[in-house]
Amino acid sequence: MLNISIIGAGRMGDIYAPIIAQRPDTRIHFIASRSLASAKKLTDQYGGTPSDNIAAAIADSETDAVIICSPTTTHLEYITLAARAGKPILCEKPVDLNVGRVLACQVVLDEHPVLFGVGFNRRFDPAIDQLKRKVQQGDIGKLNMLLLTSRDPAPPPLEYLKNCGGYFCDSTIHDIDLACWISGETPLEVYTAASCMVDPAIGELGDADTAMTTLRMPSGLLVHINNSRRAVYGFDQRIEAFGDKGMLQTLNHTEHTLQQFSTDTTHSQPPLQHFFLERYAESFRREVDDFIHAITQNSTTSAGLSDGLLALKIAQTCQASFELGKSLPFDA
Repeated sequence: MLNISIIGAGRMGDIYAPIIAQRPDTRIHFIASRSLASAKKLTDQYGGTPSDNIAAAIADSETDAVIICSPTTTHLEYITLAARAGKPILCEKPVDLNVGRVLACQVVLDEHPVLFGVGFNRRFDPAIDQLKRKVQQGDIGKLNMLLLTSRDPAPPPLEYLKNCGGYFCDSTIHDIDLACWISGETPLEVYTAASCMVDPAIGELGDADTAMTTLRMPSGLLVHINNSRRAVYGFDQRIEAFGDKGMLQTLNHTEHTLQQFSTDTTHSQPPLQHFFLERYAESFRREVDDFIHAITQNSTTSAGLSDGLLALKIAQTCQASFELGKSLPFDA
């Protein structure tokens, strides 16, 4: 039985806590947060000991591993504490919004080698995972185009947007990671066109809420990513892989597959109700599976620090392309 201490008691802590609590081979040891009340709220539901002494929770001799899902600005501090204590780490993305601080994490992990995983949970979505496997197996031949659509039902609160690092580091980074992971390539060139079409207040922050990004890969593959903070019909998540021998698609999750045909309609589906908490619930469970498997089998996780660093650098190049209004070369 592995004792897992969860660092952070916000929205992401509320995702990981029930997953750890429901597994037969793990249990929550501490839920640690600067807000003891928030930690206690989760331990009352899922077990474990609440704490506002994060350093002590990480260093505790009975803590076998940590999941860091606290605010991004705290990640380097807690990664350092955990690595020095010899604890395996699963850290939510992004590792940090500053490349220099991510590189500082690398120095710490080089000095104190521990298992380290980055929470790019969408890699673990069953349909996306299967699409990637089929692409790599050559089921659709040479990959010519990869199209990723990710549109939220509505924008998050402005207070969140002020501290999220901008649209590309907050949202597009998921699609960037998937594009590189599925294709096995790193872009040569990045071009992003973006605007503010949803809420003028987002534009006043210097951010965008509607964006299209093109990545040109070394093989000639073209990747298109389109993002919006508002899809009135729900959480829109689709991927299309187009090759010289066929095409693969992942489609949206709907409440049912019933379609109705009549003089009034050719099909009938309710709006997509899910946001990422519901749409990717299984992917978070499989992400934890991957982390626990890596601990018990002394292997590596699907996404490591280098993946997080690469995605962050590309996301920041997207931001620069948007601001400059031109395509930019990418140098990993």
